[in-house]
Amino acid sequence: MGYTLAVIYSPVYLKPMSEAMGWTEGDIPDQTGKVAIVTGGNSGIGYETVRILAKCGAHVVLAARNSIKGNEAVDKIITEFPSAKVETQPLDLADLSSIENFATNFKEREIPLHVLINNAGIMGVPKGTTIDGFELQFGINHLGHFALTGHLIDNLLAERNGRIVNVASNAHRQGRLNFYDLQSTYRYGRMRAYAQSKLANLVFTAELDRRLSRAGRHDTLSVAAHPGMAHSNISTNFESESFFDRLLENGLKILGPYVVQSTVSGAIPTVRAATDPSAKGNDYFGPSQRMQTRGPAIKVQAKKDAYDVHDGRALWEQSIELTGVDFSSLTQS
Repeated sequence: MGYTLAVIYSPVYLKPMSEAMGWTEGDIPDQTGKVAIVTGGNSGIGYETVRILAKCGAHVVLAARNSIKGNEAVDKIITEFPSAKVETQPLDLADLSSIENFATNFKEREIPLHVLINNAGIMGVPKGTTIDGFELQFGINHLGHFALTGHLIDNLLAERNGRIVNVASNAHRQGRLNFYDLQSTYRYGRMRAYAQSKLANLVFTAELDRRLSRAGRHDTLSVAAHPGMAHSNISTNFESESFFDRLLENGLKILGPYVVQSTVSGAIPTVRAATDPSAKGNDYFGPSQRMQTRGPAIKVQAKKDAYDVHDGRALWEQSIELTGVDFSSLTQS
C-alpha cells in the first residue's frame, strides 16, 4: 500500500464557511441514468471512485490494463451492491492502439457517455518508454489520457452536461513543463518527470476548457481533482533517488498512519468533480484540511503555471503531434 504525495508546499486558500466544510460521500447526488468511464478503476482511488458512482446509480465502465484485476474489482462491487451496473474493459494507456481500440469498441455499443474520469497513473518509476516510445510517466499520465479524451470527445459532446475529469496531484507544484524535453530524454528524474506529468494534467484541463468555451460548448465541462494524501497504489513503484526522496519516503512510513486519509476519502474530490451540479469549467477540487492533505472536498487552486494560456496552447499542439489525436470535431463545432 502506498500513499499519494501530500501538498507539502501548497499555500492555504481561505473559503467561505459553507464551501470550506466541503463534500463527503453523503453529498453525492443520484447518478441514475449516467454513464461514466474510469481509467485505472481496478484498485486504489480509482476503485473507490467506481464503487461510489455505481452505488449512486451510474453505469460505470471500469477501464483497466489487467483484465483479471478488472474483473475481480467488478465482482467485488457487485457483491456489495448486487444491482450495480458496472463492467470492465481492457485499456492500456501506454499503447495508443489500445486506447483507440477501447474508444472504438465503446462507440460501437452506441450508448451515451456522460463522464470520463482520467484517473490512472504511475509515479516515481525508473526511466522507461511506452509502446509508442514516450517517456512512461508523461506518456501514461498525460498523453494516454489526452488521446483517450480526444477519441471520446464526440460522445461527451453528444450528451448535455458531459464532463471530463483529470485526476492530478499537488506534486504539480514542483512541476515545470520543459517544452524542449517533454520526454525527459536529456535529463530524467523520477519525481521531476512525475511532477511534470501532473502539471500537464492541469494545463490540459485548462486548455480543453478554453477550447470548449470557444466552440460554444459551455455545457461540457473540463475539470480536475486531486486526492491530497491518501492510501493509493500509485506509489507502489516509487523508488528513492535523492536524499530528499529518501527523507520523504521515511517520513511517510512514520507519519502515514496518522496523517493519511482513507482511499474512500481520497476519491471524494474526484467524485465531486464528476457530479457536483454547481461545478464550472476548469474547477479544481481537493481536500479542505491540513494544507489540502485530507478532509472533505472543496474547490482549490492550482499553481499559476497551470492556467498559462501559452503553455496550454504549446502542450496541446505537441500532444497532437505526438499522439496523432487532433480533437477535430471540437475545432469544427
